[in-house]
Amino acid sequence: MKPIWIVDDDQSIRFVLEKALLREDLPTRSFTNTREVLAALEQAADDDQLAPQVLVSDIRMPGGSGLDLLDKIKAMHPGLPVIIMTAFSDLDSAVSAFQGGAFEYLPKPFDLPRAVELIRRAVDESQREEVAEERMVAAPEMLGQAPAMQDVFRAIGRLSQSNVTVLITGESGSGKELVARALHKHSPRANGPFVAINTAAIPKDLLESELFGHERGAFTGAQTMRRGRFEQAEGGTLFLDEIGDMPFDLQTRLLRVLSDGHFYRVGGHNSVKANVRVIAATHQDLEQRVKLGGFREDLFHRLNVIRLRLPALRERGEDVPALTRHFLQVSARQLGVEPKRISDAALAKLAAFNFPGNVRQLENICHWLTVMAPAQLIEAKDLPPEVMAGGTGVEAHAVAEAPVAVAAQPVPSLPLAGGEALPSMHAVAEPADAHAPAASTSGNWESGLEVEAHALLAAGRTDVWDVLSRRFESRLILTALANTRGRRIEAAQKLGIGRNTITRKIQELGIE
Repeated sequence: MKPIWIVDDDQSIRFVLEKALLREDLPTRSFTNTREVLAALEQAADDDQLAPQVLVSDIRMPGGSGLDLLDKIKAMHPGLPVIIMTAFSDLDSAVSAFQGGAFEYLPKPFDLPRAVELIRRAVDESQREEVAEERMVAAPEMLGQAPAMQDVFRAIGRLSQSNVTVLITGESGSGKELVARALHKHSPRANGPFVAINTAAIPKDLLESELFGHERGAFTGAQTMRRGRFEQAEGGTLFLDEIGDMPFDLQTRLLRVLSDGHFYRVGGHNSVKANVRVIAATHQDLEQRVKLGGFREDLFHRLNVIRLRLPALRERGEDVPALTRHFLQVSARQLGVEPKRISDAALAKLAAFNFPGNVRQLENICHWLTVMAPAQLIEAKDLPPEVMAGGTGVEAHAVAEAPVAVAAQPVPSLPLAGGEALPSMHAVAEPADAHAPAASTSGNWESGLEVEAHALLAAGRTDVWDVLSRRFESRLILTALANTRGRRIEAAQKLGIGRNTITRKIQELGIE
């Protein structure tokens, strides 16, 4: 293993760090000034084993500062982790150190075990690929080494010269549109347009016009003729996502297009020929939908010419590390920051997670980590609460229960995308002694609040402040009323608000 370089004009600092690192089987090499370090780096240019694994440098030394040394080292070895040691009075310099690319700073006087732990983290970082040498290479269309994904890739290859209709099935967030785009890209229609439409996201009254277009005057507001998605996809591919949610009467029109290749615009009298390949996708069991009468059997057979099943992410845990690193780089590029690295322990925690939201959920987690993780190396402790809890995802976690509550009208649960509901903060029965000391909560309610906010934001909600504020206020008032056995004035006093305020809030929040 390459040595840890220690740069400090204070012999006692060098001695203490050397002995502590040697006890950890970490080799060291010490220097008293920056000139010695730069000379040693030139010698190490011809022999990589002489180069440092990590460099720990004081910030104030005769003959050149640690920040100057940092600038020169980053120019020569951009991937080398550099830890800057600084006195408490040099915190402005510490900020400069981070701006200059330092891995971390170590304030003096330092706790020796903490210093060793920090250096070990830097060693781990150094042993991975150097951050500064990471580049956003042309990423493959899809990532996956799991056998189930390899089957999908082989199917895409076999269909590369075909125009046959394909039905893609799989859970929400598993990447169905990505597969549809790959099918289009590797088909004879690759030079034509790829048009996608989510049939579940468009109101029934508008969906027909979206798909087939409309003539001028076909309905109120139709002031001009409009081409629908079938015409927009002429010569290319039309991707119909969530086909299982298509209204029954529109299923009939779609069947006719697939059967004879012609359709009519809304309000039109002249048929339009459709030269379009249709790829459909759903997370639902279409056979069951047919049995229940919610989906036309003849349309199902028209769509189900070739079926591709996408595995859930929990079925391909071996792909989580590669996907995580890819999404961390994508997030960093989008945000204009340096891509973060992730430790093996954090990757193992992610790989063991259930991922009810599949690849989309992992992508959101990586974006969250790019913003929220405090250091350049993501540790297991930095993962979001839903992963740390080892549950089934964001939707499975609610804000921790308050220590006491009153039997009252519960706050309703919040609908999320895809029909899932965010658990509500349920009211529980009043304790035998409402004035008894509250039992400690089983979880961190602030983390729970963060999880719920994250879920609502990811679902595209635009009323997150109002929704969570109402629930927070409801819980506070219910708890205070439980504590005072329903006496409003006393509850208001305990909460530090006026009696008119609590009365108004009870009415606004619908608390009985």
